[in-house]
Amino acid sequence: MSPRGRGRPSRADVLRALDQAVEDLQSVGGLPLPLEAESIWEGIWHEEAHHSTAIEGNTLVLREVERLLAEGKAVGSKELAEYLEVEGYAKAAQWVYAQAVEQSREWSGAERINLTELRQIHRLVVEPAWLHSPPDGLHEREGPGSFRQHDIRPFTGGMTPPAFPEVPALVTDWLRDANRGPTSDQHPMVFVASVHARFERIHPFRDGNGRVGRLATNLLLVRHGYPPAVIHKRYRTRYLNALRRADRGDPEPLAEMFARSVTDGIHRFLLPGLAGPHRLVPLRSLADGELSGNALAVAAKRGRLRAVRRTDQWYSSRQWVEEYKQRRYQRG
Repeated sequence: MSPRGRGRPSRADVLRALDQAVEDLQSVGGLPLPLEAESIWEGIWHEEAHHSTAIEGNTLVLREVERLLAEGKAVGSKELAEYLEVEGYAKAAQWVYAQAVEQSREWSGAERINLTELRQIHRLVVEPAWLHSPPDGLHEREGPGSFRQHDIRPFTGGMTPPAFPEVPALVTDWLRDANRGPTSDQHPMVFVASVHARFERIHPFRDGNGRVGRLATNLLLVRHGYPPAVIHKRYRTRYLNALRRADRGDPEPLAEMFARSVTDGIHRFLLPGLAGPHRLVPLRSLADGELSGNALAVAAKRGRLRAVRRTDQWYSSRQWVEEYKQRRYQRG
């Protein structure tokens, strides 16, 4: 394990923080269905469509993605293919989110992803762009939702995807193991990271494997009560390095990235939107443009903000924060 900067939480701490965030989410009813909380899911949707396509080279900024998805307007002067890539990913992400209706914290006893769904994700992701501009040399049997019919050159770092005739059997094995879930002593994020990296090693499709792999991972997550993991574009290099570590048998750096992302989604989108004014939630979930999470923590430590210390973090309510703001204004 690489050394960490002073004050940086250990990987075990990151996983424990996720487990606590999931408990907090369960305390307000768990992961809501998209139809129950459209505005919450919309924020996650915009960020995922932006960042996941940007990791693969798409140059639309978040504001352009939001306008495209909310209004259907292609703002800016980018290539048409870039707008179509975002539209395709967004449609696939919406389909994935809709599967949150089938939630269970247990990983065994039910099918969580199948071949038809995997092909569906790929079709939704690539079809809009491919109808406009298909990849060079696209084989007639490599259309949206179909496996590749050619071999792929080694990746940066030396890993070579399997020969294309092996892909169907490898995907069958991958689906079987993805549905088995983690072992009794394995954290779910370590399992998810291993599954994700293994899919990327197979690289079953002609193109779009990174986007499809992240969406397939999020399908597993939402079906087990977790919000989607959104890997931000600024962490692209760290993400690719973590994939290479997983290729060499160490999925924990990638597991940490997923854990941080899911925890962030719980605190930024879900708890603020689901918790009522009197519900105690972690301070970072009450941060806004006026007061950051750190500012709220300082106020809690100094006794200026009414808050409760639980394990290793502070909890407060929206009402208590509003009362604190009013006192600040009065002092000013």
